[in-house]
Parts: sequence; structure tokens; C-alpha cells
Amino acid sequence: MEKRIYEEKNGLWYELQGDYYLPCLSLPEEEQKPVGIWGQRHLRYIKEHKRAFYTNLLTSCKLNSYLADIDKQADEIFSRLVKKLSQKENITEKLKAESQMLWVQKMNSIRNRATEAVNADLIYA
Repeated sequence: MEKRIYEEKNGLWYELQGDYYLPCLSLPEEEQKPVGIWGQRHLRYIKEHKRAFYTNLLTSCKLNSYLADIDKQADEIFSRLVKKLSQKENITEKLKAESQMLWVQKMNSIRNRATEAVNADLIYA
């Protein structure tokens, strides 16, 4: 028996595995884009809680681009929220120069609130 055969009807190659011929299938290459912390958190979430959605993205070769897009959106929302909240609460470079510890405390509070908002609205939604 031949190890590989070509079926002209459907245009597929088949490989002998034990007693059976199985089709030689492979997914097309997906363009690799960098995925940051937000995309990684969302990946962990969809792997654990939305398995069908994760499998569909994975088998359609759209997982990486989807995660890169989520990461970009989350980063933009986070940056916008931090900027808005710091302006609203009047946290300026002047405060940073006068009282560094107070500035760090307020900025950490703002960053934590912005992180919670992004997590609730985008990452774990």
C-alpha cells in the first residue's frame, strides 16, 4: 500500500495511518501580531469561560488578530480613562513636584480604577 495518495475528485492528499487513509489537512498561516497583557488576560478568560468561541477563533485562524485588536482597544480605553480621571481630580506635574508620594498615591488609585473599568467592560465581558 502506498503511504500517500491523491484523490482527484476533491483535490486532497491522503496519508496512511495504520489501516486507514486520513486527509492531510492544515490550517493556513495566521499573521502573528504582538499581544500584550490585556489580550493575554482576555485569552485566559475565553479559554476558561467561552470555549466554543475560543475554538471557533482558533480553527478559523483569527485568534491572534482578535486578541491583538482587544489588546489595542483596552490599551486605548485605559490610557483615555487615566488621562480623564487625572484631569478631573486635578493631578498635575505641579503636584508631582510638590508632593511626590501624594501624586503616586493618587495616580495608583486612578490606574487601579481604570484597570477595573477596562476589565469589567472589555476583558471579562
